[in-house]
Amino acid sequence: MRTNTLTPARRIALALLSTASAVALLFGYHTSTAGPLATASTPSVALVTDTSDTSAASGTAGTAGTSGTSGTSGTAGTSGTVTGGVAQTRWGPVQVQVTLADGTITGVDVVQYPNGNGKDVQINSYALPILIQETLEAQSAGVDMVSGATVTSVGYTQSLQSALDEAGL
Repeated sequence: MRTNTLTPARRIALALLSTASAVALLFGYHTSTAGPLATASTPSVALVTDTSDTSAASGTAGTAGTSGTSGTSGTAGTSGTVTGGVAQTRWGPVQVQVTLADGTITGVDVVQYPNGNGKDVQINSYALPILIQETLEAQSAGVDMVSGATVTSVGYTQSLQSALDEAGL
């Protein structure tokens, strides 16, 4: 009667083949850093400057996907809140909401930003306050990119420019 046993050469070949397959599978696996998870309920990052006249910024509040302004069209007299379009980036959507008082940017709220994993959260918790502060100083979308957050910076400036265009600035 013949037993079903493997010879030492076959055992070695099987072990090498199994190891090679396992290594190939490990290198082919895409981790969660390949893209964002669902970003439907993203927290917002806001930095608002203190304005002495609180009634100047009491325009129509924009909501995600919509925008509203009050006041007149053009640079002088534009007041309210305007939400820019959603900029789809490699790591997730970026959307900016701008608060205006008499044509001056008084506040910026980042409604959506990539935060699908720990690395996204770490990068954007550093980069977004810098982008907001530069926007308030420059009073335009002409802000510098934040090193290490280029993708978010590009999406931020695209959405910001969209909001400013909507406001007529």
